[in-house]
Amino acid sequence: MVRATLAGGVLLALMACGPMVDAPAAIGLTPTSYDALAGWRDDRHAEALVAFARSCERLIRLADDRTLGADGIAGTVAEWRPPCDAIGTVPAGDDSAARGYFEFWFAPFEISDRGRTNGLFTGYYEASLDGARAPSARFSTPLHARPANLVTVDLGVFRDEFKGERIAGRVIDGRLMPFHDRATIDAGALDGDDLEVVWVDDPVDAFFLHIQGSGRIALADGSELRVGYAAQNGHAYTAVGRILIADGEVTREAMSMQAIRSWLAANPDRARDLMHRNRSYVFFTVLDGDGPLGSEGVALTPGRSLAVDRRFLPMSVPLWLDSTMPGEQPLRRLMIAQDTGGAIKGAVRGDLFWGHGEDAADIAGRMKARGRYYLLLPRTVPAF
Repeated sequence: MVRATLAGGVLLALMACGPMVDAPAAIGLTPTSYDALAGWRDDRHAEALVAFARSCERLIRLADDRTLGADGIAGTVAEWRPPCDAIGTVPAGDDSAARGYFEFWFAPFEISDRGRTNGLFTGYYEASLDGARAPSARFSTPLHARPANLVTVDLGVFRDEFKGERIAGRVIDGRLMPFHDRATIDAGALDGDDLEVVWVDDPVDAFFLHIQGSGRIALADGSELRVGYAAQNGHAYTAVGRILIADGEVTREAMSMQAIRSWLAANPDRARDLMHRNRSYVFFTVLDGDGPLGSEGVALTPGRSLAVDRRFLPMSVPLWLDSTMPGEQPLRRLMIAQDTGGAIKGAVRGDLFWGHGEDAADIAGRMKARGRYYLLLPRTVPAF
């Protein structure tokens, strides 16, 4: 979900209280072995292979000489073709065979940021809302499609030092100017533009959907509508969790998505103002078929898709994650980089997609753990 959500980790995106970055991040790779990956042999590698196959379908459509990752750190597309082509030889659902596939075709490298191998890992999910195709007293909060006059600019096209940076706005008298912010849109700035995709019954649910970037809308007629990220208004994301901590409303130790929801419910007269302090606003599109879609353009796999910082890691690559679940249970599994997000910053930083439903929302809302991960590179890529 191109959450540029935008959403990078529910909890971190809401409170933005990760470690301060005191210098520009820089990715480093150190060769290691599969024996050094704690829990490697216990994983369900066949699940990860299904997710990786989706990425390979996209990857092999790219030009052979296209480089992947920061400074071509993951080689070229040509070097990924042999392992992608070999996926069809692995029996479906066979974890042992899938593990053997990865061990044969790939070599593991520990990822570091300026020598530090430990980073932050969070979670996100596909939200659930109730809605209708027409407004009413109950369904009065619209989700908007992308406005025709919204312009998104990839700054890296103009200067290499801005690679990975984007801005958005609208052209007025030949100049790119800021687009409407959240408060202005909520006040009706887009009324009459026929941009309403669907109407939902809870502005707080809509606010959290903007953070997640995708969701399922249970419609009043019994059908379901799946929506995904289309664009963002260009305003910087402001974490409401950090505001609540700074104002003494919620302690840092107690902060979670659930705590923020509880505060909003207990303070309805102040909730709208708090949400408006996050000027960022997301536009949606209706999704058909499998979903939700990550920024790579493929359907995300619950528990196997990871959002990463594209300035350092390319989409499609397998990553071995070694972290912890809420409650301190080990979280060790093979992930595929298939998404990104505005809160995902750094060479050692990931956001795990947990899927749809209450359990996924609960885990994602509480996940904020330290950990490390390892990049699996095709053995055809020159050694680092």
